[in-house]
Amino acid sequence: MQPKETVVQTLAHEPTPEMIRDQQLYKEMGLMESEYNQVIGHLNGRLPNWTEIGIYSVMWSEHCSYKNSKPLLRRFPTKGSRVLQGPGEGAGVIDIGDQQAVVFKMESHNHPSAVEPFQGAATGVGGIIRDVFSMGARPIALLNSLRFGDLESPRVRYLFEEVVAGIAHYGNCIGIPTVAGEVVFDGNSYEGNPLVNAMCVGILNHDDLQKGIATGVGNPVIYVGASTGRDGIHGATFASEELSEDSEEKRPAVQVGDPFMEKLLLEACLEMVEANILLGIQDMGAAGLTSSSAEMAAKGEHGLDLNLDLVPQRETGMTPYEMMLSESQERMLVVVEQGRENEIKAICDKWGLQSAIVGRVTAGNRYRIFHKGDLVADIPVNTLVDDAPVYEREVKVPAYYQENEHVDVLSSLTKIDPQEALQKVLSSPNMGSKKWVYQQYDHMVRTSTAVCPGSDAAVVVVRGTEKALAMSADGNGRYVYLDPEQGGRIAIAESARNVVCSGAKPLGVTDCLNFGSPEKPEVYWQLSKSIDGMSEACRVLETPVVGGNVSLYNEIKGTPIYPTPIVGMVGLVEKREHITTQAWKKDGDVILLLGDTQAELGGSELQYLITGTISGRPPHLDLQKEKVVQETVLQAIQKGWVRSAHDLSEGGLALALAEASMDGQLGASIQLQTDLHPIVQLFSETQSRVLLSVAPEHVEKVKQLANELGITDTQIGHVTQEPRLQIEVNEQTVIQEEIQVLTQWWEEAIPCKMKASSTN
Repeated sequence: MQPKETVVQTLAHEPTPEMIRDQQLYKEMGLMESEYNQVIGHLNGRLPNWTEIGIYSVMWSEHCSYKNSKPLLRRFPTKGSRVLQGPGEGAGVIDIGDQQAVVFKMESHNHPSAVEPFQGAATGVGGIIRDVFSMGARPIALLNSLRFGDLESPRVRYLFEEVVAGIAHYGNCIGIPTVAGEVVFDGNSYEGNPLVNAMCVGILNHDDLQKGIATGVGNPVIYVGASTGRDGIHGATFASEELSEDSEEKRPAVQVGDPFMEKLLLEACLEMVEANILLGIQDMGAAGLTSSSAEMAAKGEHGLDLNLDLVPQRETGMTPYEMMLSESQERMLVVVEQGRENEIKAICDKWGLQSAIVGRVTAGNRYRIFHKGDLVADIPVNTLVDDAPVYEREVKVPAYYQENEHVDVLSSLTKIDPQEALQKVLSSPNMGSKKWVYQQYDHMVRTSTAVCPGSDAAVVVVRGTEKALAMSADGNGRYVYLDPEQGGRIAIAESARNVVCSGAKPLGVTDCLNFGSPEKPEVYWQLSKSIDGMSEACRVLETPVVGGNVSLYNEIKGTPIYPTPIVGMVGLVEKREHITTQAWKKDGDVILLLGDTQAELGGSELQYLITGTISGRPPHLDLQKEKVVQETVLQAIQKGWVRSAHDLSEGGLALALAEASMDGQLGASIQLQTDLHPIVQLFSETQSRVLLSVAPEHVEKVKQLANELGITDTQIGHVTQEPRLQIEVNEQTVIQEEIQVLTQWWEEAIPCKMKASSTN
């Protein structure tokens, strides 16, 4: 693979290095002048050519380098006794005992989904699946977290419908169950910039753990999977800039997915793992061949030579720039020992996949790209990965934050009748049934799903064992907007609480940090404070962050979205008999409320529904109290004393009671004694509260456990055979409705809005 010339060449039809400098063409790729000058320094004063500046631009984009967020991300706790692999590889890995581990990761595909919602969402799912199986794990479950504007908007309805269809298409075709997720609609924040966050969970044996690393001078670098096309070029850069009216023109930056090809790639890669052939493996995700090859070489402290003439191509006349920056899907890069190339080829041939030796590992640190015999790029590889610029931005407390300190939240909310308030909340697309979404997903494929979508967390059993994995994706951008530090704490705590209420001990976190432009001091303050809150909660709850994704520049016409960190939490159910759901199970069971209720309606669903906006402060979270509440619930479940458990969050106690009733198709008779206004008691979103139903013979045991751990427990009623929810506050009936009626309000929340699209 020797070049005709040892000097880096420029293709005749491409801008010359001098044109790139003089016309500042690098700015169109997202590089600043100071960064361009830094590149020249890394090249010892030589001006970069078109291919080289393209490579630097994607590797130094926020999406690949985290140059604006890296100093903040270092605050996260990433280590723990069970952590086998933290941030830095395709996905995080946590030990679950018996030489097995759970592998999980969450990624965003926000900007692609805004301009091409079906393929943007579908390829988001495909990419996160590859991150998991490139670690040597078999994917067992998919989750997602979605944000859209108001469903009254035809454009939002279109985006919502297409995103859900894209997620369903990819997951259903590849045969991985989509088991959980969440959807929020808010016209004040996500109207022009939807959020599409996808999460994948897999299982591996410890001995099968793989890493993305290139080692061994002379070892072959092998391309496996689909051919390279012109789709997705500069996708990483597109994800690192604000959406604008010109974004529609960037549809070529959105990739096209093929889940059937991915299924073949998955099985072939896992067969390679089983055969113990691989030295390194990495998905060609953001920045495609560039990021996978450069990162593998840098982590292995080696150089790499790539011959682009050998890259499988589905379009003619592709340039080095196009091949290196393409983000065509369903591609993997692997490194094996010299002499074992034919074993890779045999496996690929068996699965009907292309494979090609496209490079070799070299001594030193040079990253060299050849095309038609010419050297077209020669870069010190560590400068792409380890020497990307890092910025600590200015922070500024937003004016709204200080103004909200003095807002009277309650006066506008306590005038509504509680039954009317419950109807409003149940009929809200945010609180209503998400069946319209998840009925499009195959959540039972592989037949391991123990708890389907709709409860606090999904649960998937670990085959061949008594164990199961509970998983949740959660976040509340309104809380984080009103108080980033409290909102960050709540995001972690609520996701952990969901997992605990399913009978699992939380193990760890993957996150997706969706924020506006970090170059705005107010946004950077939001990002910094929310990471502070999340980090503190992770330390207290002992849930290390083992991976994730930062998605910045989520803005439209200069207006940022609500700061929206999404938390993916995975927990371990030690025995399947501990699996718990939110539904009432038996007439006569006693209903207990753990935790205290405060007057906390700032940022609540009720406030948004009544006033059309949010203000004040979100609920306060005492992390020590949260930890003890979770320990109480988990111990009670493991001792066999709990029939159902349901965390209280958005919508408060009233919504939690309604959900448990509707899910179990049993009623509840509730008697509350309180000094709070009925609206506050029923719809406050105070944290660290859990609703339990307990067989009468176990009530005193649960109460004693709660008392020993210092948690308030209140017996508030009992489950009834009669399918009616009746709530008394201070001996006055404030809500009385048949479960069938509640269910109708709840189930029609989204379909009614979506039907409007066919009548408008």
